[in-house]
Amino acid sequence: MSTALHTLADALWAAAATQVPIPPLSEAARALGIDNTAEHAYAIQRINRDRRSRSGDRVVGRKIGLTAKAVQQQLGVNTPDFGDLWAAGSHGDGDEIPLRGLMQPKVEAEVALVLAHDVDAVDATVADVIRATAFALPALEIVDSRIADWRIGLFDTIADNASAGAFVLGADPVRLDRLQLRDAQMTMVRNDETCSTGIGSACLGHPMNAAAWLARTLARMGNPLRAGDIVLTGALGPMVSVQAGDHFEARIEGLGAVSVRFA
Repeated sequence: MSTALHTLADALWAAAATQVPIPPLSEAARALGIDNTAEHAYAIQRINRDRRSRSGDRVVGRKIGLTAKAVQQQLGVNTPDFGDLWAAGSHGDGDEIPLRGLMQPKVEAEVALVLAHDVDAVDATVADVIRATAFALPALEIVDSRIADWRIGLFDTIADNASAGAFVLGADPVRLDRLQLRDAQMTMVRNDETCSTGIGSACLGHPMNAAAWLARTLARMGNPLRAGDIVLTGALGPMVSVQAGDHFEARIEGLGAVSVRFA
């Protein structure tokens, strides 16, 4: 089993290194006699996390995926998933990101949290996460897939680090007690044209619900959220494909704006 999981992890690692997408990993898993379970997918994710850490990169937080009910229904699941955020994938407001480091990028607007304290209780509540949060920021997540044509199921996206690519953080922090995130409106503009709209409640009813789910899940897995972690809580509206030269700006009510350009 361990050898087969490493074989699947190797395929994802090679796809990222060569920038050549691969067929759905779930198909290769079945050929190797691996059940397409979330447990096996997270094991593959961990193999490549350890490999990337050994290469010199650093985990700076987590991203939550599959927070929209429509996407969950599409994949036949009733729970979100998560992946790691890496220092090498972090960008500041207004940065330019070269497309050569991405394969099939799409952009979505999210609420980011930055933690001041650990959240290590397996029964963590929304209140626990609120108390642990130092501030919130507007964020753009660049989701990407090493799976050809985005033909992903739950197994594929979890193993592929929840389809993480890169992320962009705004730089004007806002305390949670100054926000009403459930009803916060989001508008994302691409090259001066609105391309995505949404609201805080699109993210599991409230972005803090997603953050609490992540805290409990990670604590049960023995790798809890720590002080200083960045948490991308999930998309507030539909993701949008990227072309060279595109400029995106997202504005989230109460949090302000964040932008990025793709070289």
